[in-house]
Amino acid sequence: MADFTSEFWSWFIIVLVVLSFIGIILLLRWMSVKEPSGDKPQTMGHVWDEDLEELNNPLPMWWLVMFYITIVFGIVYLALYPGLGNIKGLLDWTQESEYTEEIRVADEKYEPLFLKYSQTDLAQLSKDKEAMKTGERLFINYCNVCHGSDARGATGFPNLRDTDWLYGGEAETIKTTIMHGRQGMMPPWKDMLSNADATNVVDYVLSLSGRRFDQKAAESGKVKFEQLCIACHGADGTGNKAMGAPNLTDGTWLYGGSKSAIRISILNGRNGNMPAMADFLGETRVHLLAAYIYSLSNESE
Repeated sequence: MADFTSEFWSWFIIVLVVLSFIGIILLLRWMSVKEPSGDKPQTMGHVWDEDLEELNNPLPMWWLVMFYITIVFGIVYLALYPGLGNIKGLLDWTQESEYTEEIRVADEKYEPLFLKYSQTDLAQLSKDKEAMKTGERLFINYCNVCHGSDARGATGFPNLRDTDWLYGGEAETIKTTIMHGRQGMMPPWKDMLSNADATNVVDYVLSLSGRRFDQKAAESGKVKFEQLCIACHGADGTGNKAMGAPNLTDGTWLYGGSKSAIRISILNGRNGNMPAMADFLGETRVHLLAAYIYSLSNESE
């Protein structure tokens, strides 16, 4: 990526833009040259309806003037705003400054709304219907791309409406997850397991959740499970919320619960990333968002 921010690319763009302007001006000059008076206009060789010919006449003056106006506009624009490589322009305008100003204006307008809820306990706030309408809009804007507009997730993205939580579903834990993000990592074991070993471990994992499995294979898989997996998932397979290791004894599978999906997880590992939102949203918005997400799995309370 560093290659695209070097000085070479800046000069590449500058030269390309300048040559383009020069080329357009020369083309317009060439197209506006008039034939000597008295000479018959040159035909282009295209004839319709017996005598309707296409002639090589210069462009009408009003059309040329419009083209020249667009060229002047382009030159003025590039002088005022960024467009020539790294040159910022006379107004010193940047996307960053525009974005910062928009955020500042938005904060002045909406921050009082979020401050109103920021001191309320999360569990109590989750019962405030008016607050939850705002929380829902925050969720739709910032979370639905991964978790879906209905918050039921997708393969690799947790369902936020059930009671299965990798790091815990307590209100404050949810807030911590949103604020600071989470980085989940299931190591690949393909270098440690043969194909037969992987098959056996899959059957043992299936046995933990009461699924159909091969008894003999599961007995062999248990040995490998105890060697490689109990540090994270525990001896009984119920997981470890401190590490984000999933419970293997229930029916919830983040990446799919089929034999092939489990096998892929064991051999190739998995990597999950929940981005930290503290700097982007700020604590007041995260507080309200956490209360909304908490309400999704505690709707019956």
